[in-house]
Amino acid sequence: MSNAGKQWWKEAVVYQVWPRSFQDSNGDGIGDIPGITSRIPYLSQLGINVIWLSPVFGSPNDDMGYDISDYYSIMDEFGTMADFDELLETAHNHGIKILMDMVANHTSDEHEWFVQSRASTDNPYRDFYYWRDSSGVDDQGNPLPPNNWGSEFGGRAWEYDENTDQWYMHIFSKKQPDLNWENPKVREAIYEMTRWWLDKGIDGFRLDAINIISKPEGLPDDPSVDPDKHSSSIPFVIHNGTKVHEWMHEMNAQAFSRYDCMTVGEMSATPPSEALGFAGFETDELNMIFHFEHMGVDSDPGAGMGKWSLQKYDLRELKKVLNAWQTELDGKAWGSLYWNNHDQPRVVSRFGNDSAEYREVSAKMLATVLHFMQGTPYIYQGEEFGMTNVKFPSISDYRDLDSLNMYDDFVTDRGSLTPVEGMELIYAKGRDNARTPVQWDSSAHGGFSTGTPWIDVNPNFTEINAQAALDNPDSLFYYYQRLISLRRGELQDHMVYASFKPLDAEDSEVYAYERHASNGEKLLVIANFTDHDVERSYELADGRQQLVISNYSNDAGDTLRPYEAKVYKISD
Repeated sequence: MSNAGKQWWKEAVVYQVWPRSFQDSNGDGIGDIPGITSRIPYLSQLGINVIWLSPVFGSPNDDMGYDISDYYSIMDEFGTMADFDELLETAHNHGIKILMDMVANHTSDEHEWFVQSRASTDNPYRDFYYWRDSSGVDDQGNPLPPNNWGSEFGGRAWEYDENTDQWYMHIFSKKQPDLNWENPKVREAIYEMTRWWLDKGIDGFRLDAINIISKPEGLPDDPSVDPDKHSSSIPFVIHNGTKVHEWMHEMNAQAFSRYDCMTVGEMSATPPSEALGFAGFETDELNMIFHFEHMGVDSDPGAGMGKWSLQKYDLRELKKVLNAWQTELDGKAWGSLYWNNHDQPRVVSRFGNDSAEYREVSAKMLATVLHFMQGTPYIYQGEEFGMTNVKFPSISDYRDLDSLNMYDDFVTDRGSLTPVEGMELIYAKGRDNARTPVQWDSSAHGGFSTGTPWIDVNPNFTEINAQAALDNPDSLFYYYQRLISLRRGELQDHMVYASFKPLDAEDSEVYAYERHASNGEKLLVIANFTDHDVERSYELADGRQQLVISNYSNDAGDTLRPYEAKVYKISD
């Protein structure tokens, strides 16, 4: 079935909830499902109509729920299935759909499938995972892994099991063994689980790391691996494998196409040309994908440190990436729009200016740039009132496995970074920047919990919180509310469906583009990414333009003030 034309998921505005840090209802310091349910009226007020719910399945929490031990249960810390049913009903009563986070590349090593799999080499579940013999032994007679693949979280992607004298693959943590999608029984089990949740009434899925499910035949060495450098990245050879399209098509046929649901795939190392195959209007695979290209513009690929390298981003490079996705998918496929999520630092600290002087205005600018593009926009919890990165004083204050592994590797083991240098990287790139509790008000722990939070609240919660934003009619919250209202209302055709035309690609200070609607009208979007005034002149048809939205109270014409953003609608 073609996905061309108007679709509800194209017109949606999605809000990501990372449950552990959203709202604690019982004082144990951990966010939970009843806490989410209690905040549905707040989300309804914001105007969003889809919640992307990060994993709430049964899990031992080695990787914060992305290690699933039971696809059919709710994590004990988050509540019960009855709590989930109440959340689903409450959200639907407010016109909000629920998008579940499915992790199907791997399970927890505590999942019954893997428990059975590692019991013996002839267990019926052995082939549910990748088990391989050693490739040899080292000089000391120790077994060597089957190939040179590295794990996303550092170290090798194989764990030796003495019981059966074989290795199992884990592209992420050693407690996250990869499922063998070559086995049709694995695929059918995943499809059956998918249908079970859709029958329960959820509205779709975000599919975690879904483009690495097809491993290359023979599991060859990765030629991009440098054994002398940190290997914190997914092996290049497994991205978008030879069978991933076949299996996505099969998954759509066996599950998604039978429901009016929304699907988005998380896909690293996927350029626009390959996205056309996954999210093309005629491909019958997924509705859209998450790409990562713009998340790499502040990293140095030559440093051998993956995402942990740090360099100042160039606006021209950011525009090049985003503009390519806009133009190459236009009319052929659908995209997703995001600045941050549970794996990325806070956008206002990364691409804006989180100082007291410019935090709100730069956050409004960034929101404007994103929400006027073509694609389905995603808002990450706390983004709507300007939560920032955090700088805890000690590595012991952090909880993110990826950050802790990086610090152990570079600082503790190798000594290639000083403790100060290691902490500076975590301050800039660490995932806990996005995972500190949502700052609801200025009371103890930011109103997140009456107990001790599982990770500290950002100390700036007394100034930056949702209640302060709700009390200020000129706040970032109401700016987001206005953007969402325009997108879902009077400017839907312009903001959702109009074509995209980039302007001044080599301008290193201003991001400008147009959206051309089918009725001949166009939107002109202008955004100053600097902390100083710049002069820019754009052709405006006098008497036929209307200022739609701006983050300043008056229009200064050709002068763009620090982090100023404004959008004009220009009639024919």
